[in-house]
Amino acid sequence: MDAIRTFLSTAYTAFIEQMKTFSFGLIDAVDIFLVAVLFYYLFKFFRDKRAGKLAIGVVLLVIFQIVSNVLNMKATHFIMENVFQVGLIAILIVFQPELRKVLEKVGGDSLRGIKSIGEQKTSQQMQNMINGICESVCDMAKDKTGALIVLERETGLGDIIESGTVVNADVSPFLIRNIFFKNSPLHDGAMVIRGTRLFAAGCFLPLSDESDIVKDLGTRHRAAIGMSETSDALVIVVSEETGTISTAFRGELKRNYDYASLKAELENKLEAEPKNNSIRRNLFKRIGKKGRNETEEGKDGE
Repeated sequence: MDAIRTFLSTAYTAFIEQMKTFSFGLIDAVDIFLVAVLFYYLFKFFRDKRAGKLAIGVVLLVIFQIVSNVLNMKATHFIMENVFQVGLIAILIVFQPELRKVLEKVGGDSLRGIKSIGEQKTSQQMQNMINGICESVCDMAKDKTGALIVLERETGLGDIIESGTVVNADVSPFLIRNIFFKNSPLHDGAMVIRGTRLFAAGCFLPLSDESDIVKDLGTRHRAAIGMSETSDALVIVVSEETGTISTAFRGELKRNYDYASLKAELENKLEAEPKNNSIRRNLFKRIGKKGRNETEEGKDGE
């Protein structure tokens, strides 16, 4: 008990001394803001992730180490010191999937717009592409033809394109419907649209490993969510069983689109959003949002 009292007394004295010399200026305000942003993204990283439970375990080990040091528990302290010598490497290995997702998103947002200098798309080309996608998607929904279309934004999808076949053609409703026709060799994969060009087809997408995705959703929808989790791409899905049109963006699935609502969604994501400040948008986005996807009644099991 004496050791604990001494530790708390020393910590309190040090805190009081720091407060006496505290001065607040512009640099301090910027410093506090950056720390707040860091904690915000740490919170987003651990929220609703399996990494949250792992982080609790790490925190408990740290507390165990501090307690063993304060109480002079030599054997426990020796063991914990040796554990933490390789702790950083172990944390990187354990958190590797989550850290990769975070770094991919940060890299995509921070470099937004830089790689696309000199590749500005005209408004007319963009509008023609959007109209072609909406027309073909709605036609396929009526016929219950399954489709998976990835619209590349700022995060490069070169590794996804390499898994398929390069087409590099103008976007047209006829070509899109022909690619996803059931007897077509490329109908079973995803289509990637880069800029205003239908760039590749038959591509393989990473599946989401989130456990809270509705079980009725099949591989096509899980692939769409997985693609949107690791990039800023907008993914369009047409259900082969129900003909439902869905979109996946930043890990969230929205469903039940028609021509008008899908066109509005594409215009918003492909034209308006790049002009916004993505960091400010993410910072002030409500933290309490927990829904991973929105589902309609009825089973969609392809």
